[in-house]
Amino acid sequence: MTPALLVAATVLVMSDRLEVPLAPDGVLLHQVERSLVEHTNNQRKQHGLPPLEVSASLVKSARNHCAWMTRTGRLQHTTAPVGENIAMGQATTAEAVRDWMHSPGHRANMLRRSYTKIGAAAYRTPGGTIYWCLQFSD
Repeated sequence: MTPALLVAATVLVMSDRLEVPLAPDGVLLHQVERSLVEHTNNQRKQHGLPPLEVSASLVKSARNHCAWMTRTGRLQHTTAPVGENIAMGQATTAEAVRDWMHSPGHRANMLRRSYTKIGAAAYRTPGGTIYWCLQFSD
């Protein structure tokens, strides 16, 4: 792991390092990632949609991309073939999800009926800016 990536990887949002299994494949989520998934699934439930299942590969991809954005200071979508919501600067998971729900493209990703899987990540820069990433797939 490069030193820059190591720095980004150690500044995961939320001081507690609690990891919570949330998927049948046993992927472990940090509390902030679990909260992103829960808030997203609450929005889907409110719109009559089934919950998204956490995917280990999407969590890994979201973490990698979010760490890259945090390390480089760039808010930019991945080139991976996934649906993706990114954001920066929100203070909480609820605020990030709320902002995405007020953005037509991001809202469409969160409520897309064909999506069945999700990955989530959030990292904080040394200066305190939080980068957020959700990734979706069928």
